[in-house]
Amino acid sequence: MYDPLYEKITDALVEDGYIVLEQCCDFAPALLQEAQTLSSYKPAGISQGAKQDTNRRRDKIMWLDGESEVQKHFFEFITGLQNYLNRSLFLGLRYYEAHYARYEAGDFYEKHLDSFKTSKNRVVTTVYYLNDTQGGELIIYDKEGQKLATVKPQQATLVVFMSENFPHEVKPAKKLRFSIAGWFRVD
Repeated sequence: MYDPLYEKITDALVEDGYIVLEQCCDFAPALLQEAQTLSSYKPAGISQGAKQDTNRRRDKIMWLDGESEVQKHFFEFITGLQNYLNRSLFLGLRYYEAHYARYEAGDFYEKHLDSFKTSKNRVVTTVYYLNDTQGGELIIYDKEGQKLATVKPQQATLVVFMSENFPHEVKPAKKLRFSIAGWFRVD
């Protein structure tokens, strides 16, 4: 069902290392509804120790567990993508982890890489926007620090990129912004 989309993502990862897909899949409204009703968000941390540093990051997160119906549909799509990437690119992706990210007005995340320096773990990053909002743009850079893309938070936009190759940041949100950040891992 999603094979043409998986192929498009795979081809872009090979060619450019990243892709931005607008109006991707139809789970965003239901995921947004769930994200808005949850109350167990925790301040996000940085690095493997998950220490908090509000000078570097201010969003709040809640890990997805795949239990709700809408999360099951989202994870079915993600599992299909994982399998396609493994078949096509031999990445050896073992599992996927993801969390809801809640950015309130003023929240941001400074420029960073998703792959930790001490180990190869996060291989492919995904960001799926759940609502249209102002501010909170995702800026993607190349390894030399040149800006490659500015992604505005638009509902159902999916961004996929190679975790080790693209530093990125989230600009301060002007209004409440919800997304799902996720990583295909090899560890």
